[in-house]
Amino acid sequence: MKAITQYRYGGLDTLEYETVARPVAAKDEVLIRVLGASVNAADWLLMQGEPFVARLAFGLRRPKVRARGRDVAGVIEAVGDNVRRFSVGDEVYAEVDAGSFAEYTVAHAKRLAHKPLRISFGEAAAVPIAATTALQGVRDVAKIKPGDKVLINGASGGVGSFAVQLAKAFGAEVTGVCSTANLEFVRSLGADHVIDYTTENFTTGEARYDVIFDLAGNRSIAECRRALTRRGTLVLASGNGGRVLGPIRRMLAAMLLGMFVTQNLRPLSAAASGADLEVLRELIDAGTITPPVDRSYPLAETPEAIRYFVEEHARGKVTITVTSLNNTKE
Repeated sequence: MKAITQYRYGGLDTLEYETVARPVAAKDEVLIRVLGASVNAADWLLMQGEPFVARLAFGLRRPKVRARGRDVAGVIEAVGDNVRRFSVGDEVYAEVDAGSFAEYTVAHAKRLAHKPLRISFGEAAAVPIAATTALQGVRDVAKIKPGDKVLINGASGGVGSFAVQLAKAFGAEVTGVCSTANLEFVRSLGADHVIDYTTENFTTGEARYDVIFDLAGNRSIAECRRALTRRGTLVLASGNGGRVLGPIRRMLAAMLLGMFVTQNLRPLSAAASGADLEVLRELIDAGTITPPVDRSYPLAETPEAIRYFVEEHARGKVTITVTSLNNTKE
């Protein structure tokens, strides 16, 4: 089968499009014929081996696992002996450890869910990491309730575009912060108000918010706190902490400071969850949320897809079209 692989850390030139052996599903896994995948910030960071602390898990000098890609949607080709909820032929989507930028990949059954019926495989592949992160942030970390005033800094990105829709679904009054070019896009997601960060600093205005999602990491914790209510919640999912610790340093600082202030300063670190993908499936099929896809690329052009995602600041998600339903060859 064809796959995107990487044998050393570095830039886009370290990615290879090559023929590799098709994976085999373990007892608790399924083998998926990949029809769609999508790009996430984690793909870019892992490709470079940053932050360096992450290499403790992924390989100090070179990647332990050479396969790339984590979001997947496709059709089950085989199931492991212990898998009961899924069968060959089921249309599914999931977050995998690695290997969705390929014609076949394996996924643990606990991370798997049935694909929403009303969207394509490409759109479904845009969901797992970004929408699960947004859902866990809105529901579990911020605990948004009807009437809350919520600001989302980075509202036009992958996580942000889902967070706007989910916060609205939870009954919040939503303000989205983005660039001039993305104002109408964020409005189309359902935001009640939009702020152009190139002309207005939300941290110096008069408005106060019950919840702020900082997905951009371009404002300090102190600045964000000024825009919170006295017992508001700041949810952190990004930040520039250097090549060694990355956003971890900022999240640790927030947790420490949170012990001494009335506001809630909460890091957001989402976990892969098939149960949450089932929740999202219901919301998507009900028309409550829609995966926003900016562009799609064929598998062989995955490096260009990642470049566009990083350098052009994609609106919503960038997806990878891997195979068609009629193509079953290895």
